[in-house]
Amino acid sequence: MNSSEQQQGMVRIAVVDSDPLRFVGFRALLSAESDFDLQSVSLAEIALHPDIDVVLLGSHPGKNVIELLNNIRALRLRLNVIVTGCNMDDAAILRAVAAGAKGCVDESGSVAEIVRAIRIVHSGSVWAPRRVLAKFVEQTYKSQGVGACLGVRQFTMREKEVLNMLVAGCSNKEIAAPLGIEERTVKAHVAKLMRKVGVPNRVMLSVHAITHSLVPNMQC
Repeated sequence: MNSSEQQQGMVRIAVVDSDPLRFVGFRALLSAESDFDLQSVSLAEIALHPDIDVVLLGSHPGKNVIELLNNIRALRLRLNVIVTGCNMDDAAILRAVAAGAKGCVDESGSVAEIVRAIRIVHSGSVWAPRRVLAKFVEQTYKSQGVGACLGVRQFTMREKEVLNMLVAGCSNKEIAAPLGIEERTVKAHVAKLMRKVGVPNRVMLSVHAITHSLVPNMQC
């Protein structure tokens, strides 16, 4: 593999934290992941780094998480942000997810959990405790005037396979290859699943599938 191909396969992670020691800590924790490229970036510099894939967002004195997320969204609307912290309660996690965070991890958790969270979020899904995601789905449905318990049409076997792998954090390409189908076919299956479940995007599809136990625990 040449250097260009290696760069394309890298997951570029920005540690955005007021304490520079947090970057040192994350770099040490994630050093075994050869495809992780970590860099320390200030909140104001995010717009100058269009190649960032995932942000690990830490604390900033004088600003709460919601303010920080709003600032990031103003600079890079669709940037994948994982809020990091210690002993975050369900309410704090729920507020962060509702404000646009794609994940929340406890810094006291295992390295494997942090790695998994980064990979899941990088793939386009959401990482948070199931009980919190269930509350998020319920609140989203209520805000849209939809009942929390939607009737789900029966899935085909292929739709179940696609959904299982989607929830596991697999990309369209990673879903297509083992199933022997084209990426555009995967996109069509995902679109049909969203219509059946009644959600607007693949993130909500994953969250709904997790919280309603529509899929087993799987990995790519």
